Amino acid sequence: MSSRPFTYQPLGISSGLHAAASRTPDKVALKCEDRTLSYAALEERLRRVTGLVRHGLGLAKGTNAALLAPNCLEYLEIVCGAADAGVAVATLNPKLVAREIEYTCNDCEAAVLFVHPELAPLAKAADLPTVRRIIVLGDEYEGLLRSASPSAPVAFEEWDPFVIHYTSGTTGEPKGVVLPHRARALLFFAMATEYGCYSPDDRYLATAPLFHGAGFAFAMAAVFFGGHAEILPRYEPEGFIRRMRDGHFSGTFLVPTHFHALFELPSRTLGARGPGTLRTIVANAAPLAQATKERIVEYFGEGILHETYGSTEIGIATNLRPPDQLRKERSVGLPFICTHVKLLDEDGNPVPTGEVGELFSDSPFKFNGYYNRPEETQAAMRGAWFSAGDMAVQDEEGYLYLVDRKKDMVISGGVNIYPREIEEVLFRVDGVLEAAVVGVPDERWGEALLAYVVARPQMQLETDALLDTLRQELASFKVPKAVQYIDELPRNASGKVLKRVLRERALGTQR
Repeated sequence: MSSRPFTYQPLGISSGLHAAASRTPDKVALKCEDRTLSYAALEERLRRVTGLVRHGLGLAKGTNAALLAPNCLEYLEIVCGAADAGVAVATLNPKLVAREIEYTCNDCEAAVLFVHPELAPLAKAADLPTVRRIIVLGDEYEGLLRSASPSAPVAFEEWDPFVIHYTSGTTGEPKGVVLPHRARALLFFAMATEYGCYSPDDRYLATAPLFHGAGFAFAMAAVFFGGHAEILPRYEPEGFIRRMRDGHFSGTFLVPTHFHALFELPSRTLGARGPGTLRTIVANAAPLAQATKERIVEYFGEGILHETYGSTEIGIATNLRPPDQLRKERSVGLPFICTHVKLLDEDGNPVPTGEVGELFSDSPFKFNGYYNRPEETQAAMRGAWFSAGDMAVQDEEGYLYLVDRKKDMVISGGVNIYPREIEEVLFRVDGVLEAAVVGVPDERWGEALLAYVVARPQMQLETDALLDTLRQELASFKVPKAVQYIDELPRNASGKVLKRVLRERALGTQR
């Protein structure tokens, strides 16, 4: 490797935050419910996390930790403080059950688990052989911070990992998406340019779960540039619209389920128009129905809505900008800043305009790979190009339209769910011979999970008992909304289950 100029300074996930703390130390950086942190206080706590991780816990650079918590004020300081110590944090969905917590912590080989008090009993009951210590947020965590000495960041490279977000995989078990400092820090600059709501003067309302790649990125970008971010512990539509008006926010990020809940509010609560200070709404995680887009534009105004397509692995791949929302129906827009997109057929050849191909993208925002899964990483790549398995077409103006998913992933309520994991649990239920789970259109959730079950001969299955068993093994969002019993699953000549036929059956369109 060639030597770097002596002026070289790596760009890290916390770089902007440290600069903002130096520039405006007394400014309020974060707010969550009735708690606030100035930039000076946030940086002090972050540096103490770095000291705690390095010296108090003795974690070496390259070690992993895990964080199991709902949205809270401590979230960003733990992820960034550990990253400054060279330790990547795996962010766990707080709705996971014990089996899933065990799998994730063991998969990423977490040495330390930070956990919210509400989830501490669950975490402490789990079998976590790699975890040396569980630290409960609150009194225990605060005591450790007080005794820790603030520490500067360790020497690192931009491509070193800072976080591991878990996403479901086709094998049925979640995969750890390893993100380097460079991927998200550069993405922040692109987001600030594209969305126009991340200057030091902006106020951002963070609604999405911080364990999720998008939820973390959209909240972190606000403090990276020295703005203000308020973190909502959970999304509640009436509380959201009240905070939007009272807090004078300029930007927020919502998924389709949020919009559906919002527009179900009584007109006296919702009001005729959205907050006047709001300049940017970013929608992501699942396609917005055109009727929903029209309602958003009518309520919040023109020139505000961006619809973004991407994944944890690639960050943001495309964006449909406000002027095109009602002009380009069902489009996910043009390639994002610094992003190249191509549509390929099964042989890897570009498809003509208007024909369906698998969507591949390449940008500086890519992940390093799936943790300890080199074969699955390579399976998702074609050279330097990544594919989430989505099929799309491109029109004459270059706008992209998603038409289907190559894989069987279901997006329900903005969360990616792969049916195989659910099917594996169903297979273990006494009396179940076969099972297949598909996603069917749902007005509220975008897609809802529907399980088709084949019972063993002479066995009688009870739906309530079946779903209760799933709830013990799976997070609530992975439990199907409905179960249908079927004599046999449709299969092709090679024995593969034809899920397309099952979806058609659910929709009443089977031919």
